Amino acid sequence: MVPHLTTALTGPLLDLERRFLDSMPTIEHWFRTQWLEHPVPFYASVDLRNSGFKVAPVDTNLFPGGFNNLNPDFLPLCVLAMQSAVEKICPEARGVLLIPENHTRNQFYLQNVVQLVTILKQAGMRVRVGSLLPEITEPTAFRLPSGSTLTLEPLVRRGNRLGLADFDPCVVLLNNDLSAGAPDILKNLEQGVFPPLSAGWYTRRKSQHFTAYDRVAGEFGKLLDIDPWLINPFFATCDKVNFQERVGEECLAAQVDAVLQKIRAKYAEYGVKQEPFVIVKADAGTYGMGIMTVKDAGEITNLNRKQRNKMAVVKEGLQVHDVLVQEGVYTFEQINEAVAEPVIYMIDHYVVGGFYRVHTGRGVDENLNAPGMSFEPLAFQTCCTLPNPDCEPDDLPNRFYAYGVVARLALLAASLEIEAAENP
Repeated sequence: MVPHLTTALTGPLLDLERRFLDSMPTIEHWFRTQWLEHPVPFYASVDLRNSGFKVAPVDTNLFPGGFNNLNPDFLPLCVLAMQSAVEKICPEARGVLLIPENHTRNQFYLQNVVQLVTILKQAGMRVRVGSLLPEITEPTAFRLPSGSTLTLEPLVRRGNRLGLADFDPCVVLLNNDLSAGAPDILKNLEQGVFPPLSAGWYTRRKSQHFTAYDRVAGEFGKLLDIDPWLINPFFATCDKVNFQERVGEECLAAQVDAVLQKIRAKYAEYGVKQEPFVIVKADAGTYGMGIMTVKDAGEITNLNRKQRNKMAVVKEGLQVHDVLVQEGVYTFEQINEAVAEPVIYMIDHYVVGGFYRVHTGRGVDENLNAPGMSFEPLAFQTCCTLPNPDCEPDDLPNRFYAYGVVARLALLAASLEIEAAENP
């Protein structure tokens, strides 16, 4: 099933998808050379938006938390990709210590951890789950609605090695985005830690990622002779912002206006009739917090108290001071008449699946990562790896191949981003 696009696919996106299909050998060869030069992130998920005239990433998560939302048919592909990922970093594969987020009440997230454990085990790894929570002082089992059980165990550090009381792993795999900072117990370990601590939100910035993506999209645009804007959202930043005290509003309003003007020029070039908008969001953080849609710079200076409070704080209660102003990309995809956006999952450099994030209470110009969202797993497994050049570009296998290409461009940007952080 390909979700319904409310815009007829006769414009730039159809041409773009056709270009991807015609250039598939060139694209795949280019990606192979990139992965020879740059170490691929362990895993990632990428939120895409498809407007009918462009398809672009709007967020890249290096600690993906929705493996439970993938179609169960993806499991063999996930297992093969996981074997590839672990063999690179720990050929002897003695064991993997998985460290999840601290919110044990989120049953959906815990189901994601269970699915990660399943993938690792089926890939031939011994895996245990260690918790950063101080209240986990002994092995603690959590029974989940699915019928599965997840056991969290207290971490034990011996010198520069991290493990459990009776478990000495060769790899520490983080599924915790470190929004509150990197705890001392994770620092200066002799084992490999993946993703690296520098990928945590306590240091990472979305603007750094999209700066790297800008470079990747530019190179890819030259390779295929396409306008990089068709796969790349404009963005700008403001620092030293304090929403509650109304500090930095002038900077933010000016950047909103500048990005809107750039979008208007592109819309005029491509004959797009929609109204340009931007997404203003915290430059660090996840879970869809600290985000708003803006169509006029005047909205920034007219925020009411409730809106300012909503923008001021993100996950772990952290104050927002650095802000990203990102070109808003409409999503004209629908499932059962609800707005939807594709989310692509990767392990190593392989696309292993995806799903649609669906929200019945949000519009085509709004953030869908919000309470009330649901997920529709789709069969990316054969689609992303086996496009069919004999079909139309927007047929199912080819649509998802295009998504896989753009998601891997974001993955490559994340690789450049990590490289820069690890080698300043």
